[in-house]
Amino acid sequence: MPLTEYQQEFLLHCNHRWNVKTGATRSGKTYLDCAVTIPKRVMTCRGEGLIVMLGNTLGTLERNVLSPMRDIWGAELVSQIRTGPGGNEVTLFGKRVFVLGADNKKHIARIQGAAFEYCYGDEITTWAEGVFQMLKSRLSCPHSHFDGTCNPDNPQHWFKCFLDSDADIYCQAYTIDDNPTLPRAFVDNLKREYAGTVYYARFILGQWTAAQGIIYRTFADSLADGGDDRFRWPRDRELKPWRVHIGVDFGGNGSKHSFVAVGVLPMHAGCVALASRRIEPGDVDRLAADFMLFAETVFARWGEIHAIFCDSAEQAIIKQLRSALAHTRFGWLAGRVYNAKKSPINDRIRLTSILMGGGRFWYLPEAGSLRDALATALWSGKHHGKDERLDDGTTDVDSLDAFEYAIERDMDAYLRR
Repeated sequence: MPLTEYQQEFLLHCNHRWNVKTGATRSGKTYLDCAVTIPKRVMTCRGEGLIVMLGNTLGTLERNVLSPMRDIWGAELVSQIRTGPGGNEVTLFGKRVFVLGADNKKHIARIQGAAFEYCYGDEITTWAEGVFQMLKSRLSCPHSHFDGTCNPDNPQHWFKCFLDSDADIYCQAYTIDDNPTLPRAFVDNLKREYAGTVYYARFILGQWTAAQGIIYRTFADSLADGGDDRFRWPRDRELKPWRVHIGVDFGGNGSKHSFVAVGVLPMHAGCVALASRRIEPGDVDRLAADFMLFAETVFARWGEIHAIFCDSAEQAIIKQLRSALAHTRFGWLAGRVYNAKKSPINDRIRLTSILMGGGRFWYLPEAGSLRDALATALWSGKHHGKDERLDDGTTDVDSLDAFEYAIERDMDAYLRR
């Protein structure tokens, strides 16, 4: 695939100590590195120090960078990740390269004290700040270089502060329209998915924008205008969920128990909030009875419950809930109670935003508590440089968590769709 003018411009100027591409998703930032930048850097390394690649996690580094490189250059030049004496590594163009997750600084401590001749960084704004601070002291060889990419975040983010410093940095910013190779329909769909959210400014326009106000603005506006037909499942359209999941969030310290049933549409085409309920916390016996009533209602309407995902922070309650289920006519459900994955909250928010923006989220009237929770969900705005959902008891975070527990395990499938 021929390089765009913007990508060629980067290759002409990426001779600084720090070379960074920020901006919109799918704008060609990582493709350039996989096809040209990384191979060129690795093959010209002189053996002055280690060659290292960092990503948010090892899995994201493989998915975002190593797998695309393998598709371009072949498995002989880009090996699979293997475990070596110094940690996880790959062979790139005949040279040994360490690969590490940057979500925790203990990972980079595995190669403590070593100098880096070349380092590549993926999704930098998702790293633990301590990893980046440690990296700065390691990039100490005479010909050390760093190449990296990221999507913009909060304008007070620690990495944005670094980019605005007087370090030896070449930074190039992209918008979604800087990649002319993307199909027009794909770009239009992506813009529609992020419309009305902070992600539009960041992932479409490539701007460093603060998260503030209502999280799901389009959803909230549709209810305020009285025209909620966009998100309410049409009354004249038959609904046959492929799977039925229930998310459970346990209350305490001022919060409440919340149950949300979600119908997964075939091929993960979307999801429908089937029912929701929020109750005051009490003893476990009462919780089990309330949950059984909810589960019976869901089962009676939809004929199946495939999985129940519970807040994994409350193992004792989960154990008692399984025991209570085992002694009822729904005893088979006891074996379908699982720990919620509890992905990062902002990843769950982004998934919900994408489903809403893409016309792939609906609700039924029986899910009224979830509907109200989504319409009133707010960004906190209390901590500069950090996106946080408001959780001070003034909004219904319990129903949001329960809903997200019910859909998060299918996140990759929803996003691939």
